[in-house]
Parts: sequence; C-alpha cells; structure tokens
Amino acid sequence: MTSDRELVIGLVSVSDRASGGVYEDKGIPALSDWLAQAITTPFRLETRLIPDERAEIERTLADLVDTARCHLVLTTGGTGPARRDVTPEATLAVGTREMPGFGEQMRQISLRFVPTAILSRQTAVIRETQDHAALIMNLPGQPKSIKETLEGLKDDAGNVVVGGIFAAVPYCIDLIGGPYMETNPLVSKTFRPKSALRPPAASRKTE
Repeated sequence: MTSDRELVIGLVSVSDRASGGVYEDKGIPALSDWLAQAITTPFRLETRLIPDERAEIERTLADLVDTARCHLVLTTGGTGPARRDVTPEATLAVGTREMPGFGEQMRQISLRFVPTAILSRQTAVIRETQDHAALIMNLPGQPKSIKETLEGLKDDAGNVVVGGIFAAVPYCIDLIGGPYMETNPLVSKTFRPKSALRPPAASRKTE
C-alpha cells in the first residue's frame, strides 16, 4: 500500500434530527476542536452530517475511504441499542478487519461515569482497498464523552488513570500504510515502539 502524504481525517455525525435541521449538530464541532488541539501534524478534514440510515452510513464511510482517501474516519452517534442505532452494523459492513480493542477501551472509560456504558456498541474496523487503508472508529455522541474517550482520564496531579484510545491511533495508521502522525503529548501522548519512532517534525525540517 502507498502512503498519501497529506493526513486526511473524515468526521461523520449520524443523527436524524441534526441532519434534518431540528437542532444544531454538536458532534462534528467537538471532534474538530479536539483534533485541532491534539494533532500537531498538518491535516485536512472531510465532514458529513447524515441520518440514521444504514445504507447511507455505509455509502458515506466507503466514500470517505475510497474516494476522499481518508486515513482515519471518526463517527459520532447511533451506537446505542435503540432500533435506529445502526452505526456499528454499517461500520462492520464496510470493514475488512475488525479492531475490537478500541470499543472495549471506550466502554472501560465510560464505565467510570455511568453503568449504562455497557449498552454502548461502539466498534472499530480497518477498511482496505488495493492501494489504500483507513481506520474507522465509532465514538460517543456527547462532546464531553467524545473528549474523555479520545483523551482518557487523569487525576488531579495529571497522572493517567485510564488511557484514551487516541494514544494508539497514530501507530495503527503507521501499520496500515498511512502518514506519520504526531500529537501534542499534553492532550494525547502517542505510543509507538522504539523501532517505529522518528525524530520530531521540527528537527527533521532542519536536517
């Protein structure tokens, strides 16, 4: 697989009412704001606001990976047990490989706050084509929960209590052939094995 130089991230908010104009979508703005603080590598966003329709979700996810060439796609909304919550099914349908660890960790974080976190069906997959691949992850619908899930939880002294899922995302993107992503360690400290580390971007530019 080839690596596209520009890091492209897709954001998908799944909501009947927000997509219908009943109320303002909060998922995409929350994700955009957090990513701007967390990622230090230049990146471009592709955003979509769509209803809770499985076929529409599948088309959107596939288009973001296959046509828009996103390396990472984050969805928000539609992951509960209600009949209209079909984001996980659509995600699994377009994926070529499941990444269950992300969903497991998301529920561990949410369980720190509410017992109903076990009702969440968030998941993650890799979608591969002949020359491109992307990580697709389902996130919660509430801005506060989105931040906690991505960033993790810290105590008053700043020590990590529960690790956020985004710490593992850049290395996952490496492994599937995407661009090298760097993050702000004060927001989300990326973990990579020593063999996968590169000098910081600032030092590479001066070489």
